[in-house]
Amino acid sequence: MFQILSAAAADPADSILLAEIGGALLVLGIVAFIANRLKFSVVPLYLLVGLAIGEGGLVPLGVSEDFLDTGAQIGAIMLLLLLGLEYSAYDLAKAFQERKSAGLIDFLANSTPGFILGLLLGWGVGGALALAGITYVSSSGIAAQLIKEMGWRKSEVAKRAIGVLVFEDLALAPYLPFLTSVVLGVSVISGLISVSLALAITGLVILISFKGTSKLVKILDPNEPGGLLLTVFGAALLAAGLADLVGFSGVVAAFLIGLLLTGEVAETARARLSPIRDIFSAIFFLFFGITTDPADLPAVLPLALLLAALGIAGKYLVGWWVTRDLTDKLSAWRATGFLIARGEFSMVIAALAAPIVIGVELQALTLAYVIITAFVASAVLRFTRSSLDRR
Repeated sequence: MFQILSAAAADPADSILLAEIGGALLVLGIVAFIANRLKFSVVPLYLLVGLAIGEGGLVPLGVSEDFLDTGAQIGAIMLLLLLGLEYSAYDLAKAFQERKSAGLIDFLANSTPGFILGLLLGWGVGGALALAGITYVSSSGIAAQLIKEMGWRKSEVAKRAIGVLVFEDLALAPYLPFLTSVVLGVSVISGLISVSLALAITGLVILISFKGTSKLVKILDPNEPGGLLLTVFGAALLAAGLADLVGFSGVVAAFLIGLLLTGEVAETARARLSPIRDIFSAIFFLFFGITTDPADLPAVLPLALLLAALGIAGKYLVGWWVTRDLTDKLSAWRATGFLIARGEFSMVIAALAAPIVIGVELQALTLAYVIITAFVASAVLRFTRSSLDRR
């Protein structure tokens, strides 16, 4: 141990690297404080920080790519794990039953424009499927952050929007492994096997959550939060790693691990894991910004603005549908505000599909799209905040 410490201290390069990582995290912390004061989502600001300190940015830093890559992977896993801990199988079944019409409208209104544009741009079926996913899936992470920051968890509008978000998250289970199969160029049969496996695993987890939750929860003691933290965190990382090895989506596997836990165990795990999630999700967004060259953004900005306009219109249709029975005229816009932002899922999809999209920087396009939609979502919710029912 002392040898490691002395060796690290003797290498100025390691010391500088450590200081740069610490400085980057410090900046992210300050940005989070600023975003909280402004009541805006912190995600687009994290992305802007990444652009500023990445290659070609204003203050480029030589932050370890290995550290950021691993941290970003953990961040994506943590985002999905915490999302799974928010729900139970009963919640998912109820949300699906109540919002299945809204889910179908959401899927058609927001994935179709992306798919058609992908084909028109000459990206092929694989690229079109990727763009359809990028334009379809809202950011549960940003929506949850906005709900928490503005104290709207008990709002009826927020509950209805969350039902739509849950529907989208479930759709990721077959979509991500299917997209991965297309990107890797596997056969149709292999792709169908991958999707069938995803559906089977998802169904099995939901069944276990319905039938065997009490037995599972008895194994984990919420009165030992340290052990619970290590067990749940370790299980999520292990499941994600093994899932990736067999061609299943690692982030969806983490979501399913969270779904298995309910009640006091889930609440304790959520409380313990939330700070870790905040750190690694910040690294996830930072990494995406750092690995994007700012010089690529002007070329993709017109397409990003077009996608954002179509995306806002599509989500407004969904927001109007789920609030059409409410008397408050601003309800549709508030629900839309929760659904507009794209974020972590869009960027995961972009990272998966980048090898097959030729002629455009998909990562830069997605980053610009996420920044625009996240800022618009924050603005919509801020300007409809004054009379929102917080009961």
